[in-house]
Amino acid sequence: MDLQRKDIMAHTYQLFIDGKWRDAADGATMPAINPYNQEVHAQVPIATTADVEEAVQAARRAFATTWSKTTPGERARLLNKVADLLDADADRMAVLETTDNGKVIRETGSQMGYAARIFRYYAAWADKLHGDVVPLDQKDTLDLAIRVPYGVVACVTAWNSPVAILTNTLPAALAAGNCVIVKPSEHASTTTLEMARLCEAAGFPAGVVQVVTGAGEVGAALTGSKGIDKISFTGSPGVGRMIGSVAGGNLKPVTMELGGKSPNIVFDDADFDRALVGALAGIFGATGQTCIAGSRLLVQRGIYDRMVEGLAKRAAQIVMGDPRLPETEMGTAANEPQFNKILSFIDAAKGDGARLVAGGGRADGPGLDKGFFIQPTIFADVRNDMKVAAEEIFGPVLSIIPFTEEEEAVQIANDTPYGLASGVWSENIGRCLRLTRAIQSGVVWVNTYRVAAPQAPFGGMKDSGYGRVRGEAGILEFTQTKNVFIDFSGDKRDPFSMKF
Repeated sequence: MDLQRKDIMAHTYQLFIDGKWRDAADGATMPAINPYNQEVHAQVPIATTADVEEAVQAARRAFATTWSKTTPGERARLLNKVADLLDADADRMAVLETTDNGKVIRETGSQMGYAARIFRYYAAWADKLHGDVVPLDQKDTLDLAIRVPYGVVACVTAWNSPVAILTNTLPAALAAGNCVIVKPSEHASTTTLEMARLCEAAGFPAGVVQVVTGAGEVGAALTGSKGIDKISFTGSPGVGRMIGSVAGGNLKPVTMELGGKSPNIVFDDADFDRALVGALAGIFGATGQTCIAGSRLLVQRGIYDRMVEGLAKRAAQIVMGDPRLPETEMGTAANEPQFNKILSFIDAAKGDGARLVAGGGRADGPGLDKGFFIQPTIFADVRNDMKVAAEEIFGPVLSIIPFTEEEEAVQIANDTPYGLASGVWSENIGRCLRLTRAIQSGVVWVNTYRVAAPQAPFGGMKDSGYGRVRGEAGILEFTQTKNVFIDFSGDKRDPFSMKF
């Protein structure tokens, strides 16, 4: 890591619309605040509705005149070029993202390399959307079922992992032949704008990749535009419902990932030390600000007390500090509203009678006084109906819930409106297989937690959303099926009867 570049100088960004960098129409900007020291490190434009509509029209022109005529091989070449540029710029991008949202450099650094891998993965898919020849009863008719792009895609992303979340969708949508307009979170926009710069440097035609920044009004203007053909959204269920309602009114398809309240289940026969580390990774990795956080730890009673004690001891040893330093294990809450939200959940858990065994408030100490630091917090003897266990916190707060039998664990695990991720820790393979079927979640990790791969599909059930990113499923989300009948019989037919 190039620590000489660790201090990002304040920079004024611009919108990227129709291949040009320019200010918002009214010149408005918002500050990008470093959650570690609360200093402004950049100014980000606030797009107007006119800016958004200009981006939509530019995307429609680009799709009609340029991008829809580009060969799969050319799309692959451009995606691979972005991957190369991202690899070359990974250190700077990682430091910038850490500066923007407080995530530790040891994770943002690895995420940049992972993002480049996803670009290369979907570059390889660009010329493999083969379609099918469909056998028909009509012997003189050839039927083709082919995959075609939607056209213009809106991608609305979240603040917790801007580049990683963006690359779940952007390269797949581009490989499939769509133009993409990205709206990042107002709390972390800078690395998304830098990704647009990499796409520009790679040679994408004007209008194919664009970025408009701002708050919820900008997202509403983008997702509500009738010039958008498909929407991808990552964020809260509340905003997801609003987007889904508007999209439904416009008859536009949506892919959504809306968060979770994931159960991480540890049985008596599990490898205890591995399970303990997995529990820590599940909730304190990324300061718990991840949709897949294993925020509900279900522990069988035979090892319950030992697990509570072990986790409390290890949580107290987590190294907090400047997230740009490689020795730091846990950074800050990403922004002040999130910081206050996490603290309110901690207070609610105390009021509900959960037993506090670690943390429980704002972290203090050398180097922590200016940042949005929260102690790694653990509550034991939690009931599943307590607010701390029922609602998504998006922070370093763990609820430990005891259970006795396998059936009880499944019941508790599924007693939530969410269904994104889950974990099972056991040496009994039969039990593991039973739970992978019984748990209602889009992802189940067995004897591991918080693992991802470009090839592996990811997405949720229930209130955690629908549709998938990554893997083959991820690129199919950005295509639709077109059917082509070709009659080569030369026969005349009855014009008043449909041919079957």
